[in-house]
Amino acid sequence: MNPIYFGMGSNLGEREQSLRKGLEQLQTSGVPICRISSLYETDPVGYASQPSFLNIAAEARWAGSAENLLEICWRAEQALGRIRGVRDGPRTLDVDILMMGSLVLATPSLKIPHPRLAARRFVLVPLSEIAPDAVHPVLGLSVRELLRRCPDTSGVRRAGDPPTVEAPGASGYNPAASRGEKNR
Repeated sequence: MNPIYFGMGSNLGEREQSLRKGLEQLQTSGVPICRISSLYETDPVGYASQPSFLNIAAEARWAGSAENLLEICWRAEQALGRIRGVRDGPRTLDVDILMMGSLVLATPSLKIPHPRLAARRFVLVPLSEIAPDAVHPVLGLSVRELLRRCPDTSGVRRAGDPPTVEAPGASGYNPAASRGEKNR
C-alpha cells in the first residue's frame, strides 16, 4: 500500500478536538493513521472574513479505491457537523486527500493530487513536517521543494504538538502516530 496524505483543518468550535475526532473517525473506518504533523494556526485563504484555522497533515495507509476513501472523509466531516456552504468558508472539519502515492485521478467529485496543493502554505508546511521527500506525481517535485516555491504568503504558525489519537480495536493508544512517527 502506498502512503496517503491528508490535509485537515478546522476553524469553528473546539478546533483541536474536531481534528482529533476526525482522525479517530478515519481510523475507525479502516484508514490507519501512521504519522501526524504538529498543529498549525493558519490565516484563512480565499474567504478571509472568518476565524483562523488549525491545520494538520496526516499519513495513512489504504488499500481501497480513492472514491471509497473520499466517502469516508465526507462521513468524518459530517460526523463533526460540517455543513457545506460558502466555498473556502468556515467549517468544523475539512478533510482533503492530498496525494495517494503516484495516483493521478480526475473525476467530477475528486482530483488527486489535490489541485491546489502546491499553492497552499497551510497544507505544505504541515505536510513537509511529516513527508518532506514525498513527490508530487504530476509536478515531479518533493513537498520540500513545493514549499520552497510556494507563492502563498499567508501566515502559518506552529501551534502545538500533534493531536493524540486512540487507535481502533484492541491495540489501544498509538503513541507513535501521536508523536508524528511511523509505526514500527
